[in-house]
Amino acid sequence: MSKFKLDHGVSRIRRTKLQSSIDQTIADDIEALAEWSNNETNFVVNELLRFALAQEEDFQKHKASASAHSARTGNNAKPAPTTTKLASESGTRSDAPAAVHA
Repeated sequence: MSKFKLDHGVSRIRRTKLQSSIDQTIADDIEALAEWSNNETNFVVNELLRFALAQEEDFQKHKASASAHSARTGNNAKPAPTTTKLASESGTRSDAPAAVHA
């Protein structure tokens, strides 16, 4: 089973707004995790979502297929915006070294 690792005190990244309603118990846990890790709540949510998306194999296959299809259609097609980064990409950012371990 994969492990989720959240580095303490690292939470400065560029963001885009996503509005969503979540269960209060989950919100409470996220807030507690943010306090425990000394990170902003937004950062914790981003890392949790990044981890979950990286674990979903069918989605990763779909994402790779969509990227390959976009590459084959040439420059005329508008590329789909990338909203998540995999753990291997997050390790290369100097401003957010939180790691997801598989």
